[in-house]
Amino acid sequence: MSASRRGTAAAALALAAALSLTACGGSSSSGEETSAGASAGAGDKKAVAQGGEDFSKAAEQTAAMGTDAKPGEWPRTVEHAMGETEIKAQPRRVVVLDVGELDNVVSLGIKPVGLAPTEGSPELPSYLKKDAGSPANVGTINNLNLEAIAALKPDLILGSQLRAADKYDELSQIAPTVFSLRPGFTWKENYLLNAAALDKTAEAKAQLAEYDEKVAALKAKLGADKPTVSMVRYLPDGVIRLYAKASFIGTILKDLEIPRPKNQDIEDLATEISAENIDQADADYIFTGVYGDPKATDKSTAQGNPLWKNLNAVKTGHAYDVPDETWYLGLGVTAADEVLTDLENHLTE
Repeated sequence: MSASRRGTAAAALALAAALSLTACGGSSSSGEETSAGASAGAGDKKAVAQGGEDFSKAAEQTAAMGTDAKPGEWPRTVEHAMGETEIKAQPRRVVVLDVGELDNVVSLGIKPVGLAPTEGSPELPSYLKKDAGSPANVGTINNLNLEAIAALKPDLILGSQLRAADKYDELSQIAPTVFSLRPGFTWKENYLLNAAALDKTAEAKAQLAEYDEKVAALKAKLGADKPTVSMVRYLPDGVIRLYAKASFIGTILKDLEIPRPKNQDIEDLATEISAENIDQADADYIFTGVYGDPKATDKSTAQGNPLWKNLNAVKTGHAYDVPDETWYLGLGVTAADEVLTDLENHLTE
C-alpha cells in the first residue's frame, strides 16, 4: 500500500476510535443522517453526522480510500472508514446495510443476498425491484439483525460508519466488511469505494460518466436563466426540513448549477422550519418528499396554512410531490438518474 494510503488509513483509524466512544445504536434515521441526533442543534456527537467536526470533510476523506489492487487481482486490501479489510476472492454473497449500498451494488449487476432497509421505507425500493432480486431482510439500518446476517454466509458486507460503527467488530467476524464514512452527499465517493471492494471500478466510473453526460444535457436544455428550487421534506414528529447543498439532492442540484433560496444555499445537510413558517420554503419550484407515513408528519398542517397557498411555486403550479425513495433515500447513481429525469420533466414542461 502507498504511503499516502497508509497515512489516510491512520487518519481513518483515529476517527474510528473517536467514533467508537460516541456511536449509539437504535436512533431513527431518515436517509442521510441519524435524525434523532442530527437534527439542527440536536447534539449528535458523531463526527461525520450533520454538524460534526468531520462532516464537511467526508467526501474528500472517502475519495482517498479504496484499493491499490489491479483489476482482477485477489486477494485485495481495501482501505475504508474503519481501517483496512482484506477480501480474499471476488465477492458472490453481498449484504448491504443501507439503500445507498443497495443502489450501488445493483447498478453494478449484483443481486445482494441481504438488505437492511430504512424504518420509513421497509420494503425493497420500487425503482430497484426489477434488478435487485430478493434480498433477505436483515433488520433495519438502525437495528441490524446480526444472526440473520450470519445465516446468509456473506463474503462481503457493505455499510457506513455513521450507521453502524458500533457493530463493525461483530460484522467483521461474520465477513469482510467495508464501511464508507456516511451516506448522502458523499454518494459518488461511496460508489467508487464499494466498487473497489467488488472489483467493479471501471463499471462504476462508466456509470458516473453517464450521469455527468445527463447533467450536461439537462444544463444545456435549461439554459443560463435557471429557476430557483426549494427542497422540502416532511418527517415524523413535526420535523420539516429544507435540504441544503451538503445532501444527496443538493449535490445533484449543484451539478446542474440550479440556484437555491438563500436559506438552502449553505454547506449543510438541511435547515429546519415549522408548519407555521412554511413561507420560508418559497422558490420558483418546490419539490416535496415525505418520510414514512404522511399522517405522522405536519404536511397537511403546513400545506393547509394560508402562507403555503401564497408561495410563488404554489400559485404558479410549480409545487410537486416527488418520490422520497429516490430523491431522499436513494443515495446512489440509479436514484440520481431517476431524479434527473424527474427534474427534466418538471422544469422543462
